[in-house]
Amino acid sequence: QVRLVESGGGLVQPGGSLRLSCAASGSIFSANAMGWYRQAPGKERELVAVATSGGSTNYADSVKGRFTISRDNARNTVYLQMNSLKPEDTAVYYCKCNFGPGNGFDYWGQGTQVTVSS
Repeated sequence: QVRLVESGGGLVQPGGSLRLSCAASGSIFSANAMGWYRQAPGKERELVAVATSGGSTNYADSVKGRFTISRDNARNTVYLQMNSLKPEDTAVYYCKCNFGPGNGFDYWGQGTQVTVSS
């Protein structure tokens, strides 16, 4: 069983920064893609950023240049550095990680609230 624990959310003013962390624990044999999604009230969950095991990254257009995803494979942890935050970034942020051989299995964190407001 794999467990993902997120931290780092909170309330921040527009233009501010936050760093989210997602640490995985349990029976982890190989870490594949690790990423972040978000869901704002009344909207569907959307991809924010993903980092593959090969080191490539992909971002939603709305966060390019402001957010940076990184991972620490030794700690099975993925981070999301969020700078120049905007009110429209307000959402619950979820990490999703794929572990296991072959196509692996997807695991989701419980979510952490990010609120950008003055």
